[in-house]
Amino acid sequence: MAAAVPLAALSTAQLTRTRTLVGAWAKISILQYFIAEAVVIAAWAGPTAYSRRFNVISDLGAEYCGVYSGRAVCSPLHRLMDASFIVQGLAMIIGAVLLSSVLFRVAGKPGLPGLPPVRGWPVAVRALIGVSGLGTIVVGLVPEDTISSLHYAGAVLFFIAGGLSLVVLGWNWRRRRLISAFLLLCGVVSLISTVVFALVPGIEVGTVERLMAYPITIGLSVVGMVMARGCQQARASVREHALA
Repeated sequence: MAAAVPLAALSTAQLTRTRTLVGAWAKISILQYFIAEAVVIAAWAGPTAYSRRFNVISDLGAEYCGVYSGRAVCSPLHRLMDASFIVQGLAMIIGAVLLSSVLFRVAGKPGLPGLPPVRGWPVAVRALIGVSGLGTIVVGLVPEDTISSLHYAGAVLFFIAGGLSLVVLGWNWRRRRLISAFLLLCGVVSLISTVVFALVPGIEVGTVERLMAYPITIGLSVVGMVMARGCQQARASVREHALA
């Protein structure tokens, strides 16, 4: 049996790759969503003010002004909101592709003497993030007032796959207790809120949908920050050894 590769050497080799830094920052870039949302809300032109409690997020990307599902909708900057959805989805897919499965295991288990063969969970996390990103792209390409069934299908992919990715990742990063707890909290809140949104009538749809969406966006951004920070530290370490 081949000897285990030293974890420090392997993590440095993985983290110093340019694609790793790009993948990590791709995840961080999904925070642009919050900026876009604030700008689009500020430009809202409906007969009543946009409400984060009673208007769903998709109202901001609606293509036409009018009444949709009982809500008066008019979003002059809908193209900006839809573009933000697409950028967010692309960032999630890029991060899923460029951050390797080995790196996910290394980042979650600091200090181990060696790295055993990669198991299935990192692949599952990357697949779930990719599927969630694809769903977000569909949401941006197909506004709610065009082909609603396709729009909602994309939203379901985003919420379910995104929430599950955080739960799986948080559980397998248990050695990083604070980060693990935070990711698990984000994933569980998102998934429970998704069930509530689907099954409980008379709720504040805007509030509940944001409890579905925001934890995914924030949780995956934290993952990107963890990866980016590790990458920067490893690159600095390599430079120090080269100069020694």
